[in-house]
Amino acid sequence: MDTGTFRGLITLILIFAFIGIFFWAYSKRRKPDFDEAANLPFADDDEKPTRDKHASTEHEADSRHDRGDKNR
Repeated sequence: MDTGTFRGLITLILIFAFIGIFFWAYSKRRKPDFDEAANLPFADDDEKPTRDKHASTEHEADSRHDRGDKNR
């Protein structure tokens, strides 16, 4: 088997793989899964962000101390 035949077979295999993935991605069975995945970035919009006030005030106090601020 020479190099040209080997490259041709690899190309043929990759074409079939591409066509298979294309039909898998656009099949009607996969549409609900892909629609759900498409809406994932919007899933957490109903929840309010929570913050630990104690941790944020400690961080601010530490940064003021590091800068030498006297107004605590």
